[in-house]
Amino acid sequence: MRFVSTIALAAVALTSSTVSAFVSPSSSIIKASTSTHLKMSEVVQPDVSAYMSGARAEGTENYIMQQTMIRVKDPKASLDFYCNVLGFKLIMYREFPQWEFNVYFVAPVDASTIPDDEDARWTMCMNTPGCLELTWNYGSEKEEGLVYNTGNADSTGTSDGAKVKGGFGHIGITVPNVYRACERFKEMGVEFHKSPNGGGMKGLAFIKDPDGYLVEVLPQASMAVEAIDCMGVEAEGGAGYKDNSK
Repeated sequence: MRFVSTIALAAVALTSSTVSAFVSPSSSIIKASTSTHLKMSEVVQPDVSAYMSGARAEGTENYIMQQTMIRVKDPKASLDFYCNVLGFKLIMYREFPQWEFNVYFVAPVDASTIPDDEDARWTMCMNTPGCLELTWNYGSEKEEGLVYNTGNADSTGTSDGAKVKGGFGHIGITVPNVYRACERFKEMGVEFHKSPNGGGMKGLAFIKDPDGYLVEVLPQASMAVEAIDCMGVEAEGGAGYKDNSK
């Protein structure tokens, strides 16, 4: 299981409500569609091809995208989710009682690779791409309900109760088979934001962690679509792409 970042297809409006995400209109993976035509946005798309070629910027050759940090209400609940549900391991943690917070770094690694020595764990953590840093501020676990705004049209933490058009969207994992993974998640009582066949983008899912943060579930290979998913949703149909920030 690998921890990845993903890019939403915010610039594409789907004329067919059942077109699979992240595939070209000519792909044979589009199975449940009665029409495979895409209606492209009128926005002029930037040319980003130059960013895919050439050497890395001088002086950055050894830089690593090492972590994303999210604040969590209850560290035990979050560690249960990320370690027992998603299969991550706690690589390293630090406690700062003088400042009333702790940090926990988790990543999809084998427990046998985690050193016993504290300094060695630090070195491993700082050289492991894609860690998730869970930050717990003391006392948050005693608050009622959700504590932190997830960035997705969320009113949590706002003074007027209005929903925030946040910038943060989700983290993401890839799995060998999205449908089998989601069957397991359902059996474990995980909350779904979108099952694999929900909406218009087929073959991917969104689940929620204990704080309501979204976790996208994508396949490690092609976007295969199955007729019925773990929630009993059929592949045929769906409302198309939805911008979760609004």
